[in-house]
Amino acid sequence: MTTLENRLALVSGAAGVLGEAVVRSLIARGCRVLMIDIQLPPLEVLAAELGTKAIALQLDVSDDQAIAKSAAGIRETWGDVDILVNNAGILSNNKAVETTPEEWRRLMSINLDGAFFLAREWLDGMKAKGWGRIVNICSLAAKTGGLTAGTAYTTSKGGMTALTFSLARESASFGVTVNGVSPAYIKTPMVTEQLTQEQQQKLLNDIPVGRFCEGEEVAHVVDFLVSPLSGFITGEIIDINGGLHLD
Repeated sequence: MTTLENRLALVSGAAGVLGEAVVRSLIARGCRVLMIDIQLPPLEVLAAELGTKAIALQLDVSDDQAIAKSAAGIRETWGDVDILVNNAGILSNNKAVETTPEEWRRLMSINLDGAFFLAREWLDGMKAKGWGRIVNICSLAAKTGGLTAGTAYTTSKGGMTALTFSLARESASFGVTVNGVSPAYIKTPMVTEQLTQEQQQKLLNDIPVGRFCEGEEVAHVVDFLVSPLSGFITGEIIDINGGLHLD
C-alpha cells in the first residue's frame, strides 16, 4: 500500500510555520491530522480552513501527565496514531554561562521530554499494528555545537538525535520506522526575530545556496519519510541545510 489515506497523524508544535507546513502536506496526502500546540486559537483558524481532516487540540508537551490524558482521549475518539511528527520546540541563543537552570530545564522539557513522552504513548500501538512512522525534527545545531544557537537548545537537539536512534533500534522489527530531519535556519520567527540583521546576513553569506530554508521544504522531507515506500529507511537523520554543513 502506497497511500496514506485516512492514516491518523499527530503533529506537535502545529501552530508554528514549520508545523503548519507539515500539517498541510500530510492532509494533502490524505491523512487525518491531530494538530497540537500550547496555543489553541491559531490551530482553530487553521482547522477551519483545512476542513474536517484537521483537528485542533491544545496540549503542553512539557507536561507528561497532560500528554497521557490527551492520548487517552485521542484513542477513545479517533483511535491510535499512525504517524507522529515531533516538531514542538523553542529556541534559546544563550551560551552556557548565560543559561539559567530554569531555562535549561524548560528547553529540555519542551524540546526533548515532549518528544519522548509522545513517542512513548504511541509506539506500542504502532508495533501492535505492524506499521508506524515517527519523525523527529532535529537540528544542524547538534552536529555543529550550535553556530548561533545556545547551549540548552543545542544539547536538546543532540538528545533528539540520540532518541531517534534508540527508538529506531527498538522498533524496526515491528514495521515502525523512526527518523529525524535536521534543518538549518528555516524562515521562521526563530531566525527572523531572534537573530540580528548582521547575524542573518552573515548566515546568508555562509550558506552556499544563498537563502534560508522554507518550511515547505522540510515538510517535503517529512512527507518522504512517512511514506509507505520509505519502510526500509530507519534510524537516519536527513540534513537539509543548503550546504552549510557537509558530512
